Amino acid sequence: MRKLVYYIALSLDGFIAGPGGADPTGPDGFWPLPADYIGHIAAHYPETLPAPARAALSVTAEGTHFDTVLEGRRSYEIGLKAGITDAYPHLRHLVFSRTLAESPDPAVELVATDPVETARELKRQDGKDIWLLGGAELAGALYREIDRLILKVGALTIGTGIPLFSGGFDPRAWKLTDHTVLDSGAAFFTYDRAADQGSSGPRPE
Repeated sequence: MRKLVYYIALSLDGFIAGPGGADPTGPDGFWPLPADYIGHIAAHYPETLPAPARAALSVTAEGTHFDTVLEGRRSYEIGLKAGITDAYPHLRHLVFSRTLAESPDPAVELVATDPVETARELKRQDGKDIWLLGGAELAGALYREIDRLILKVGALTIGTGIPLFSGGFDPRAWKLTDHTVLDSGAAFFTYDRAADQGSSGPRPE
């Protein structure tokens, strides 16, 4: 069965964005983008690069990890503000929102129903794994459905901001299955959900 994978950039102190939620890699961003970090993503996770970055880096590889991306409305609107209606045209792109009445792009699927049921249905379908892009609210809603974490840890702290998950207290065990530490100090850690951790039942709030 397909896995739901939360593949996300994270600061050393556990934040995925600053307090305002703006793109930390944008023109006014603070996220370091050393060459080896970009190179590692292009070589191993090319499908997770947005279309403008793929074009700039001449990346055409289909990728081996994901064929579907799930995104919350707030994360999606970061791209919209930059004039990008579909940052991932090479993937099936689902955006979860109860407020957007119409998709700004014919290739982007709006989902207003329960993200848990949607994730479970996607897992039952054939294909590559499913990339949970974020943000924290969607990750919190799907917390118990996540099978794998791939954390791109930047060599910085920011003090406060948007956490990895938004939601209630719910400790879960993970097993480190792969890691890569780059010369720049950035690191990639892969954790699979511990075998005794199920995905049934609502998350406590």
